[in-house]
Amino acid sequence: MKTEPNRRRRVPAMAPDDRRAAIIAATIPLLKEHGVLVTTKQIAEAAGVAEGTLFGVFPDKPSLIRAAIMSVFDPAPLERALSAIDPELDLRGRLVDTAHILVRGMRESGKLIGLIRTTAKGEDDAGEMFAKMKEMRERTFRAVANVIEPDQLRLRVPTETASHMLVSLVFAMGQQGLLGQATPHDFQPLDADQIVSLLLDGLLVRDQSKDRAPDIAGMLLDGWEAELHDLGPADATKHRTKNDTANDSANRSGE
Repeated sequence: MKTEPNRRRRVPAMAPDDRRAAIIAATIPLLKEHGVLVTTKQIAEAAGVAEGTLFGVFPDKPSLIRAAIMSVFDPAPLERALSAIDPELDLRGRLVDTAHILVRGMRESGKLIGLIRTTAKGEDDAGEMFAKMKEMRERTFRAVANVIEPDQLRLRVPTETASHMLVSLVFAMGQQGLLGQATPHDFQPLDADQIVSLLLDGLLVRDQSKDRAPDIAGMLLDGWEAELHDLGPADATKHRTKNDTANDSANRSGE
């Protein structure tokens, strides 16, 4: 019986977009380790392609590095992670999960932020990169605000403000350099649970006998969770409606 000769199985060629994505994915960890000193040979080996293939996808090494850096600031993965937080968790639990996601994201991208100016050839390149970072920042604020929104009635500030405070504190705690020369040698950045506790509980035990104004100092010292934190949403609504009615009556009597 005649048998057909063994034929080598043809592996379908990778689509251009897939090949580009694979090269970028292989480049990112090398940038974190070597910075701009990474070689195209190292990138090609990590991506499993010939070095010449890199230049069939990207015109030069700086273009590849810029594309890799900009991909890190794509806000879509962060939005997906935040939207996947269990909505059945209470506010504190959702914010702790949010802080963990933000801390992880900052650790992954932090080392690449400093490379932006280094890899930009001109104002157009730098502008595009910073525009990407701005977009990610704004979309992050919105995504975090969405996590907070179900408990808006419990907060002393709008969800957008609470979102900015949480994101900013996470960033500050991860960037000790922001504190400059005054940073104590024993300074330990707050972890996710501590960050959320600072925002919800404040630095001081709340003095129930005083009615503090919701200014910046008050929000830091007292936390930005409202006095209604022990009430359910329905009770909180009744409480606010009662206060609003009283305020309206007072205003009318003064007219």
